[in-house]
Amino acid sequence: MPHPLVTQLRFARSEFLRGVQGISDEEARRRFLPMNCISWNVGHLAWQEQRYWLQRAQNITLLPEVASEFAYGAPASTPSLASALAAHEAITRTADPWLDALTTATLVEPRQFPAKNGSVTLTFGTLMLRTIYHYWYHTGENQAIRQMLGHTGLPDFVGDIDSEAPYRPEA
Repeated sequence: MPHPLVTQLRFARSEFLRGVQGISDEEARRRFLPMNCISWNVGHLAWQEQRYWLQRAQNITLLPEVASEFAYGAPASTPSLASALAAHEAITRTADPWLDALTTATLVEPRQFPAKNGSVTLTFGTLMLRTIYHYWYHTGENQAIRQMLGHTGLPDFVGDIDSEAPYRPEA
């Protein structure tokens, strides 16, 4: 069974992806300034997962173009929803075996990572929380964009957390 934080990450992922179901490619590419478009947000979360779970954890860069297109501070773009979803799926599928093997010891061990001005000490546990919260941030942003597009009947609360990701203490 995966670590409880991994279960929460996967739930945040699934809710984020549930929030983009039923939109057209044209809608996913629509920008309401100053926000990015929905398809960019999908690629942006793929970038974060690749950066943390593939590059930092395993020294793997599966899709180098994801960093140049979707990194924090990258130029705004309006990619196709299909291409962003494909990148997200490929990266998360590749990261999942590593995530499945995480232990509390791995999550709390301080690690050095490159930073703009040298290096920074972080833990994978902190990066996990950052990623979970980042998913929720963009889930809300995407729902706001969908409202601006005129969509109705959108989810008004998180999905079935009681079944899919209930509180579970560490083993």
